Amino acid sequence: MNAIGLGNALVDVLVKLKNDDVLADLGIKKGTMTMIDHDQMLALHQSLNGLERTLKPGGSLCNTTRALANLGMESGFVGRIGTDSIGESYRQALLDAGVIPYFQQTKGISGCCTSMISMDGERTMCTFLGPAPDVDPDAISGEILSSYQYINVEGYLLVNEHLIRRVMQKAKACGLKVALGLADFNIVKAFHELLDEIIPAYVDVLFANEIEAETYTGLSVREAALLLAEKVDVVVVTLGEKGAMVCHNGEITTVSTTPCIPVDTTGAGDYFAAGFLYGLSVGASLKQSATIGTMLGSYIIKLVGAEIPDENWEQIKLKVREILS
Repeated sequence: MNAIGLGNALVDVLVKLKNDDVLADLGIKKGTMTMIDHDQMLALHQSLNGLERTLKPGGSLCNTTRALANLGMESGFVGRIGTDSIGESYRQALLDAGVIPYFQQTKGISGCCTSMISMDGERTMCTFLGPAPDVDPDAISGEILSSYQYINVEGYLLVNEHLIRRVMQKAKACGLKVALGLADFNIVKAFHELLDEIIPAYVDVLFANEIEAETYTGLSVREAALLLAEKVDVVVVTLGEKGAMVCHNGEITTVSTTPCIPVDTTGAGDYFAAGFLYGLSVGASLKQSATIGTMLGSYIIKLVGAEIPDENWEQIKLKVREILS
């Protein structure tokens, strides 16, 4: 199988905090994702001036899609960027990773996500979307979609209801399976009614973390997984250091993870999704697929940022083969 991703094309600005005082000064709750506008983005970066920072191509779905390509899965990515040099570097980064970019462009600057990394590894994100969510669904042709078996949709794009509905409709008409990540508990609360409509209508694989699943259903995580599995074929709930659970046909499968001290939790869920979808693509069991996911998630939290160096992928693929054997 192969997969195409639909997500926010955002540049990751990774900043290491010396303490959490700046979060309090800005009125930002630690560990959350906050949407900001252009002026707030400029003010935030002014407050962080002087701190160590790194620029990387990011966005949740970009992380997942690049990881899938590095695992050997044919992957594409649909998004919208600006006409600036950052947008072009984003395109080149996807090409370098072996991902086929299907980019639309808007005149001006590209979107960015500022990820502030606390001393304990927890990350707090402030996102300036810019043109990223304004993807035109009518520009995504059936010919493009028909080249893939899966479409992986980023939950942050729920802000563009027309895009989500139209693309999922077109994908199902082209015979694709649809995977959706719930993205963030604030997104779940804001778009609860929309999720109630699209999940049972279009979604085959649903990804959530523990907080998102509980927020959406109002139930404990195990009960939440069972309820959601009545709406979709496969529900995957990540549990942080406790691993993950997968629910299918009313049965729950759990996997553990290797304990470690996280350096930066950015991208853990994104890499888990990549591992899980890769497992499905090669016919692995749900338990094997989730194990690949937890292995990748455990790997990325030992690094700063959501990018695994090229030289490490051969070792990762050896571990994947061990899991599959």
